[in-house]
Amino acid sequence: MEPTSLRFARLARSLAEAARAQGLRAPTFRSPPRIPDVSRSIVRRGPAPTVAVAIRGRPWAAVVADMVEGVVAANRLTGVRADRVRSRLWEVAGEVTELAA
Repeated sequence: MEPTSLRFARLARSLAEAARAQGLRAPTFRSPPRIPDVSRSIVRRGPAPTVAVAIRGRPWAAVVADMVEGVVAANRLTGVRADRVRSRLWEVAGEVTELAA
């Protein structure tokens, strides 16, 4: 599946909601990153971190992976907590992707 800005926005909203439901800070998402030649970056200014993900010319699975990992990294999660959050976020991403298909 080809990434699109509409699918990106839909997934960003769903991941943010899932993050908040787990008691986490929901990052904002944007595309593309301001740093040249990176797939994902995180900016920590203001009340919520911003996760920037490149979507052009990339498989949708890579975009989803960067967004999920962006939530984990933005909340500085490690260990078992990171694994549980990551699993839930992938479930949400799968549901959003199924709806878009």
